[in-house]
Amino acid sequence: MQVISVGHAGFRLDTRAGSILCDPWVNPAYFGSWFPFPDNSGLDWAALGDVDYLYISHLHADHFDPRNLREHVNKDAVVLLPDFPVPDLRRELEKLGFHRFFETTDSVKHRLSGPKGDLDVMIIALRAPADGPLGDSALIVDDGETVVFNMNDARPVDLDVVHAEFGQVDVHMLQYSGAIWYPMVYDMPARAKEAFGVQKRQRQMDRSRQYIEQVGATWVIPSAGPPCFLDPELRHLNDDHGDPANIFPDQLVFLEQLRAHGHRGGLSMIPGSVADFTGSALNSLTHPLPDDEVEAIFTTNKAAYIADYAERMAPVLAAEKARWAPAAGEPLLEPLRNLFEPIMMHSDQICDGIGYPVELRLHGGGHHETVVLDFPKRVVREPVPDEKFRYGFAIPPELVRTVLRDNEPDWVNTIFLSTRFRAWRVGGYNEYLYTFFKCLTDERIAYADGWFAEAHDDSATITLDGWEMQRRCPHLKADLSRFGVVEGSTLTCNLHGWQWNLETGRCLTSKGHELRCSRK
Repeated sequence: MQVISVGHAGFRLDTRAGSILCDPWVNPAYFGSWFPFPDNSGLDWAALGDVDYLYISHLHADHFDPRNLREHVNKDAVVLLPDFPVPDLRRELEKLGFHRFFETTDSVKHRLSGPKGDLDVMIIALRAPADGPLGDSALIVDDGETVVFNMNDARPVDLDVVHAEFGQVDVHMLQYSGAIWYPMVYDMPARAKEAFGVQKRQRQMDRSRQYIEQVGATWVIPSAGPPCFLDPELRHLNDDHGDPANIFPDQLVFLEQLRAHGHRGGLSMIPGSVADFTGSALNSLTHPLPDDEVEAIFTTNKAAYIADYAERMAPVLAAEKARWAPAAGEPLLEPLRNLFEPIMMHSDQICDGIGYPVELRLHGGGHHETVVLDFPKRVVREPVPDEKFRYGFAIPPELVRTVLRDNEPDWVNTIFLSTRFRAWRVGGYNEYLYTFFKCLTDERIAYADGWFAEAHDDSATITLDGWEMQRRCPHLKADLSRFGVVEGSTLTCNLHGWQWNLETGRCLTSKGHELRCSRK
């Protein structure tokens, strides 16, 4: 099997039974904030898109690139469709002209029979509101010779099914770098922000190493990051200036950590790199550039490479910004009321989980307005004098006008991942709040509210470092015997970095989500 990197989380798998294109992202995402790193715009996308199968893991814009799919990918390709609760992904692909779908069942092996032979595939579909915009997924492919596990940025809870159905995994691709806005956009003291950044940088790589140990693949390909920030306003977010708190480390940083922990099977690939495998044997690895030039992109030449990249992409970024709605205009209170209030009325679990009014400061470009999302009362209103807030956002009004104009159902997948905003809070992370912002349709909010309302079984108990506790994480049901780390009286679930006080069971990261635990 040939594994061809097409950038970020994207790969083309050329198997004995057909070719599969996975997550082909090339155009800038999230209001022009994210570009693939390294640059993949020079690839022959028409040739790469001439495939038998297409796999899009989820609808985040660094995985689902509608322009590239529309212009370059074979519309007769069979789409391997994850088993998501809301059919938004299929609808969006149908709009682009795709018409052949193979609907998978979550965590079930399927055999694809075609003129070129048989192919076994499984898609692990993650369905929690915290997974992508209502869904993320991971793909396992077996062509009878080589088993590849493309986990991209998904975080599966239980990987036993992979080994049960496929045995030894030969090649494992997974995320290791940041893909979030925290802590960069938060208003907090600089020293606290640096400490949180250092912690997050390491934890996300620790989580990836835990996955690698569980999967036990011979070869590991770091993927799905980091993004590259080319806008001058965001260039400081790139990990090219020795900042230990930067949450966007690149492939070579992670591979060095792997080697330090005894794993020698890490492979560095850039867009256009081709790895040829026969089972667990790596026959060859070739790059589109000499090896020393590939390494320089990540080391000695990184800042200069990004500067050149930014210059090349300046017209692309300018075109993206020209598409935004103007900042100045009519007040935004009524449009936001029309959008949010009907959704609030159908989301009791989420509104009660948020629990407080939220401030939106929409200032800039000649527009100055503050709007309050009063979740307890289910209304959108103006602030009252001297009103205090536990949660707040400062968002450029042009971004809000753009998502309103475009009927965007997911502000997380547009505004928040752009990092073009500021946030503040009193207390911990509120999962319900960000879930609300990614579920701005009746269908999405109904599913998410029902998910939170559903009772989960937490009867199983484990012992970890002298503490007895429920086996499943109260957040997203990860197995704490695998992902739990105890330090003193604090439990950290490394799947998402959430923490609990083991003396009380109280969640230190978010409201609610209490843990059943006691000292053994």
